[in-house]
Amino acid sequence: MIKSNQSLVLKMLVSTFGAVFFLVSSVSAQSAKVGGLEIEDAFTRATAPGQQVAGGFLKIENKGAADQLISASSPVAGEVQLHEMAMEGNVMKMRQVKDITVPANGVVQLKPGGYHLMFLNLKGPFVADQTVPLKLKFAKAGEVEIKMPVKVMGQGKMH
Repeated sequence: MIKSNQSLVLKMLVSTFGAVFFLVSSVSAQSAKVGGLEIEDAFTRATAPGQQVAGGFLKIENKGAADQLISASSPVAGEVQLHEMAMEGNVMKMRQVKDITVPANGVVQLKPGGYHLMFLNLKGPFVADQTVPLKLKFAKAGEVEIKMPVKVMGQGKMH
C-alpha cells in the first residue's frame, strides 16, 4: 500500500511539474510587456541550411499612448530590419521602413504580407522547436527582450 501511494504521489508531482513547466515556458517564450505595450504570439519559421534570411512575426497590443517600434536586433542574425510588404499596382513589393507606428489603445500585427521583421545574414539555421532571442526597441516604452519560437511552415498563429 505504501509503495503504491508513493508511486501515485510521484506521478502526480511529475504531472504537475510538467504542466507548470509547459505553461511557464510557453508564456515566457511568446509574451512580454514593456510600458503599456504587450508583445504576443511571436514566432519565426524554421530555415533550410544555408538560408540567409528569415521573417519574424508578432502582435503588439498597446494599452497606452501611441508609440513606435524603431528597431530590432538578435545575436543570431547580422541585422534585423523592420519591413513592410505592400501592393504597388499589380506588384507586391517588400521594403525596409524606419519605424512601425503602434497606435494608442490599438494593435499592430506583424504578419506575412504586411509589416514584419526581417532577419538578415543568419549565423545558422533556425531549427523547429527552438527559440530565437530578439530585442525590440520602442521610441517611448524602451527595450524588451523576448524569445521567439521557431515553427515549421503552417504552425504560426496569424490574426
